[in-house]
Amino acid sequence: MVEADRAEQKLAELMGRLGAYFTRVEPVRQAGKYVRGLMSDLPRKNCWTLAEYAGDRTPDRMQRLLERASWNTLEAMDTVRDFVVEHLADPQGLTVLVLDESGDEKTGTHTAGVKRQYVGCAGKVANAVNFVNATYSTPRGHALVGSRLYVPAEHLADDQVRTQMGIPTSLSFNTKPELGLELLAQHLAAGIDIGWCTADAVYGRDRKLRRFCEDNGVGYVLGVPCSFQITLAVGVTMRADATLKMLSRRAWQVVSCGPGSKGDRCYAFAWLGTASPRHFLLIRRSLAKPSEVAYFYCFVPEHTPATLGVLVAVCGRRWTVEEDHEFGKDQFGFDQSQARLYTPIMRHITLVMAALAVCAVTAADARANTAPPPTPTRPDQPPPPDPGLIPLTVVEVKRLYNLLTRAWQDIEHHLHWSWWRRRHQARARWYHHRARLA
Repeated sequence: MVEADRAEQKLAELMGRLGAYFTRVEPVRQAGKYVRGLMSDLPRKNCWTLAEYAGDRTPDRMQRLLERASWNTLEAMDTVRDFVVEHLADPQGLTVLVLDESGDEKTGTHTAGVKRQYVGCAGKVANAVNFVNATYSTPRGHALVGSRLYVPAEHLADDQVRTQMGIPTSLSFNTKPELGLELLAQHLAAGIDIGWCTADAVYGRDRKLRRFCEDNGVGYVLGVPCSFQITLAVGVTMRADATLKMLSRRAWQVVSCGPGSKGDRCYAFAWLGTASPRHFLLIRRSLAKPSEVAYFYCFVPEHTPATLGVLVAVCGRRWTVEEDHEFGKDQFGFDQSQARLYTPIMRHITLVMAALAVCAVTAADARANTAPPPTPTRPDQPPPPDPGLIPLTVVEVKRLYNLLTRAWQDIEHHLHWSWWRRRHQARARWYHHRARLA
């Protein structure tokens, strides 16, 4: 429970910093209730459930916090980023900014950014919204530090749609790689040391992002499609997948790209030099399914050793943003706000990032003071009498925090909310029936 108390202290520290961006004290207190609700064990996290959990009589204050309260969303998001960087920075290890998008399926057509598009969570084209997110990843830990809602060009071109979706007039169209570049540029402009950047092929094939990294001395290991054109050191230009025919068995090395829940995540890697002495093609092949091959275009800045181990380590950090997406959705309600307008959506995401940051920083501090449990050294080794404990995870910190802060309201409060929901739904039902008659 020491770590649970530490999480409460970290939350108070972060909310104290965020308070500078509110014009009144009441929204600050409501934001604190909102984040605590996000860190709770509620199965669904929206303004109704968060308000009931916080002890409010109606969801009006939560809705006002997202929609009408006066506070700067982007500055608050930058404060969450600075909080994460301050606590997770590791000068002795690789500092990687990981870019990736995360989708949220929708059924309607009135949410800002919604359209039929590919979403990774569904693995198909669906009616959904997409966010481009950035994870700050170091050996100490990782957490989301930036997010941008992808708004299609057709929404921005129609003034009526802009107004209906609450899209700011100052917002211009940006592709997903351009949104990722914006997040990276803001980190560098804030003086944050970003040594490396990694992302999948959506970003790897974007020349502007690659050129920006090279101009600013940021190394990258970016996924590219198999059709990506590579000019090898011998001066021959070919597709990335065509280079497989040039590789002998000795060109492949089995290397771990980082620890996983079941041990090291090992793959077979090969790398080739290109016409540029600072650029390389990294090829990853699955050991379990050799037909699964991925390609990465790499840039190593000047005065940085170009080694396979470093490139593989950066490549392996891509899983950290996937884990943050999983935690954000399953544990903190990243995709559960039910907001439709642009500003409420982004404010909800900012507060989700704050909740995740508190738990991630607390878990990182706990891991730093915890010896890892023993691991076997041979396949027939029996388990020890006491296998020890794994270090605290983000999810376990959240569970401990809820044990520490759980406040059970009396039955009258929950009966009031039951009455309020049924009355509100009856009113909505009446209006739906009247609309059908019209």
